Amino acid sequence: MSDLKKDAESLHKAASALAKAEDHTRKPLHDFKAASHDLSAFGVLGSLMSAKDDIQDGMDTIAKLTKDLHKEWEAEAKFMDDVSDAFDLLDILLSAAARAKKG
Repeated sequence: MSDLKKDAESLHKAASALAKAEDHTRKPLHDFKAASHDLSAFGVLGSLMSAKDDIQDGMDTIAKLTKDLHKEWEAEAKFMDDVSDAFDLLDILLSAAARAKKG
């Protein structure tokens, strides 16, 4: 098996794993977002310090950034698949050129 073929398979495998990364964070992200609207654990102290809104805003920002990260992972996985496909095609073309040269 050529190096390009091995690289293509490796990239495809990595892209597949990266595309599934969101599956592992979906529930924790949902729970985190839900908790950002229930900050009762801070009780009176949170209200006195005016920290509740700041904490809620911060948690909302973290959740938004995580969603953006999911989009980035998706785009990166697609790019890796495209490169993998290009390596496969290049491997085929190089093999055909080598056969034509031999024969």
